[in-house]
Amino acid sequence: MALTSMRDDLGVTIAPISERYSAFDAFKFDQPAPHVLRITLDGPGLNSVDHRAHAQLADIWLTIDRDSDTRVAVLQGAGKGFSAGGNFELLNDMLNDEAVRLRVMREARDLVFNIINCSKPVVSAIHGPAVGAGLVAGLMADISVVGKNAKIVDGHTRLGVTAGDHASLAWPLLCGMAKAKYYLLTCESLSGEEAERIGLASVCVDDDKVQERALEIAVQLANGAQSAIRWTKLSLNHWYRSQSAILDASVAYEILGFAGPDAREGLASHMEKREPRFNGPTSE
Repeated sequence: MALTSMRDDLGVTIAPISERYSAFDAFKFDQPAPHVLRITLDGPGLNSVDHRAHAQLADIWLTIDRDSDTRVAVLQGAGKGFSAGGNFELLNDMLNDEAVRLRVMREARDLVFNIINCSKPVVSAIHGPAVGAGLVAGLMADISVVGKNAKIVDGHTRLGVTAGDHASLAWPLLCGMAKAKYYLLTCESLSGEEAERIGLASVCVDDDKVQERALEIAVQLANGAQSAIRWTKLSLNHWYRSQSAILDASVAYEILGFAGPDAREGLASHMEKREPRFNGPTSE
């Protein structure tokens, strides 16, 4: 669809998508259906997240919330996967720079709560690998569509840090404490089919139908009663808001871990493609 000026529901002229979202140059945007904004993660390393993308992924939901033409947002990944998570440069800078750690801590909290507080429904289309900040956005979406062979991994403890971001807040509510503890403590990967079975994801389809099904759901929501849909989201998300202290604690512990030796060993083992040898402190 051509990115031209148009009028919103009240007859007010609005700028094309390229102008409305010009500050978010880490992503690609289009409007595949009326009132549906599609955001595509499209970067090197299976859409890995660098400094710029991490900051923009946290902030974009504020702009979507105020976009009078957008009723629903769809988040998807380009190419063979959804997102490989934070890139090595971002993780390495977190190890070595306190200012980066503190900035990322704020962005991690903002990412979760900006999605929760965005009045517009968010639909994610998850295929292939889904890790890190990309996975946060994918699972915090109001409706998540996953491919049967998607590979979902919360890799925090494998990296040597606490399962922060969204994990300690959202996973127990979505799939129960027993499954949350198993996957978050062991960093075992789970398929999209398993994610849907345990309640971590909303809908599971064949891998080549993920983006198509997500768009169908988005169109359905865009054509629905907007106040009813938005206020239902608002009400349901009080489950998350009421437990915000869990998010604050887990993110703080995660960032604290990046200042310790286990995170250095975790990142080194990733880069060297070997098993980690953790020798960090065992006392608390």
